[in-house]
Amino acid sequence: MTEFPSSLAWPGRWHPLGVTHDGLGANIALWSKGAERVEFCVLHDDGSETRHELAEQTFHIFHGYVPGVEPGARYGFRVHGPWQPEQGLRYNPNKLLIDPYARAITGELSLDPAVFAHQGMDDLLMSETDSAPYVPHSVIVGDGFDWSGDTPPKVPWDDTVIYETHVRGMTMRHPEVPEALRGTYAGLAHPAVIEHLTGLGVTAVELLPIHHFVSETSVLDRGLVNYWGYNSIGYFAPHAGYAAAGSTGDQVNEFKGMVRALHEAGLEVILDVVYNHTAEGSQLGPTLSFRGIDNAGYYRLAEDARYYTDYTGCGNTLNASQPHVLQLITDSLRYWVEEMHVDGFRFDLASALARSFHDVDMLGNFLATVQQDPVLREVKLIAEPWDIGDGGYQVGEFPPLWTEWNDKYRDTVRDYWRGAGRVDELGWRLTGSADLYSSDGRLPFASINFVTAHDGFTMRDLVTYEQKHNEANLEDNRDGSNDNRSRNYGVEGETADPGINRVRHRQLRNIMATLVLSTGVPMITMGDEVGRTQDGNNNAYCQDDDISYMSWDWEQWQRQLLDFSRRALRIRREHPAFRQRYYFSGRPVTEGGQKDLAWIGPDGDELTDETWQDPELRTLGMQLSGALRSRDSWGRRLGDSSFLLYLHAGEEDTSVVLPPLQEGAGYRRLLDSTVEGELDRPLLEPPGAKVRLPAHSLVLFEVPE
Repeated sequence: MTEFPSSLAWPGRWHPLGVTHDGLGANIALWSKGAERVEFCVLHDDGSETRHELAEQTFHIFHGYVPGVEPGARYGFRVHGPWQPEQGLRYNPNKLLIDPYARAITGELSLDPAVFAHQGMDDLLMSETDSAPYVPHSVIVGDGFDWSGDTPPKVPWDDTVIYETHVRGMTMRHPEVPEALRGTYAGLAHPAVIEHLTGLGVTAVELLPIHHFVSETSVLDRGLVNYWGYNSIGYFAPHAGYAAAGSTGDQVNEFKGMVRALHEAGLEVILDVVYNHTAEGSQLGPTLSFRGIDNAGYYRLAEDARYYTDYTGCGNTLNASQPHVLQLITDSLRYWVEEMHVDGFRFDLASALARSFHDVDMLGNFLATVQQDPVLREVKLIAEPWDIGDGGYQVGEFPPLWTEWNDKYRDTVRDYWRGAGRVDELGWRLTGSADLYSSDGRLPFASINFVTAHDGFTMRDLVTYEQKHNEANLEDNRDGSNDNRSRNYGVEGETADPGINRVRHRQLRNIMATLVLSTGVPMITMGDEVGRTQDGNNNAYCQDDDISYMSWDWEQWQRQLLDFSRRALRIRREHPAFRQRYYFSGRPVTEGGQKDLAWIGPDGDELTDETWQDPELRTLGMQLSGALRSRDSWGRRLGDSSFLLYLHAGEEDTSVVLPPLQEGAGYRRLLDSTVEGELDRPLLEPPGAKVRLPAHSLVLFEVPE
């Protein structure tokens, strides 16, 4: 490599961190407590670079100003210091390092053996090979996006319906999205995609990680890639691979354009963020950024400092209790809210962020910092409330500002509909999981209800496979969970048997309706509304192909499922009885009126304590009063129809008796999972009528006001 002469940068400022362009040049600031020297390196197309030494240091921040550099320029850092892995020090100026505050990143990680020859011995040897040609580079980004007219939807939590999706997977096979835009931010902003989302009735898209990421070397070795993106290396940079406009800074404006388009449609944007670990992995992984800048400062190190404390299963854990790491995370979060206009975050393995020393601490630095931040406390915050370390399972334990992925809801609903669950447990989950969230003052929307997510079976596979089929991942089917709580109804995999398919399709409608009509915030996984399959793969993290992509070529039964899903979501949207702001009390809301919630048995009477605990009971009625405790913004009490929801998970047909009514002429059927097409509007059924419920069925009755 031909080197341009190095120079001494002007003094510059120590704040803000990163590279800030002012129209004439760039201010550079990099925190590294243990470094001896830092060079800011501008990369040129001929493979050469110009190095500028940052001679000034304030509060362990190396800083300088370099005139003449322009937006679009590629750069990196070379950090000099001791190589003492046994003390956690891994400084190596042969490694070109990504700026932790880079607004854009370009280039791929190469598996060139000259760079990774010392993998497996990295704790003993310092590579002397220059990594610059083989690693991603930071990019200088200027301002200039016009946000005028953008208005965040600010959807209240109790009205929120989340759609978990993937930028690439959602659009790669969409026939109306131009081929050049498929798999990109611009593709997700296409009117045809937005029309599907708004027509379905969701209010927010939750995007799988869009922070810039690279694939693990172990995945690349198998000829695959990291598709999900849970391997972040740039916490301020939108992933370049999702940009149609290019990777030298244009990805930033393309991402902003996507957000603006989704906002115009009334859709919020929630980012799935991975601050618990980085793409550098274990001591065997590549040195790309943090490890070479200040390994002991950024990461939790094991007692033998050559190795990492791993609460994530990904090789390392960021030390969020360290002040500059905490600053990095909160600066990143504020950037995405203030500069990129996103509306909230879902925190992957959030328990790892809440650890002080080694224990999960709900009063620790990270949660306390978010709580007091005037920007972050105003957006949607969702915790995945677990990690793999001791004491990491924290469902129901996050503080009131937070909502949580509720895996107890997932497991209970799966068990019930496959015929293995109890109605007493189901009752908690249908009504907002007060047993988990009410004790600390949180409201029902603290529960993010989901039955499927990116990790695991799709809803269709949940009723098609009893075993995982992850052979395409080339890990001998060892990866992925074995606890799927699924059922195949007689055949493993797809079948032409009409009887089996009839049951499977009905079960899809049962599960979707249960999810949508439960109290709490429903999260629908991309494609479940049309029966998307992954061919039984429950860990498709490395499948950048049709296994993971949304198919837009639907059979008739899939179109019927979409219509059913839309109808269920419309019922939720139109009736506040299904969007409760407060937990049910089991008492009348008005004097002498109907209870706000009553559990009804097949005989039309309320369940007794004895029948409620019956492990063989497979038929449950849920009666909701139309007199709600909720009030509108003017303080007026909201009224609604009353409802009766029957769920029958039994293997045989049964009959139920419609309970007596204090008011109303009778029961009108609104939703019926046994009906494959459009539901006819039947006449009102009188109280006391006997109604047949086929095996595996759900029916919703309305008692009109």
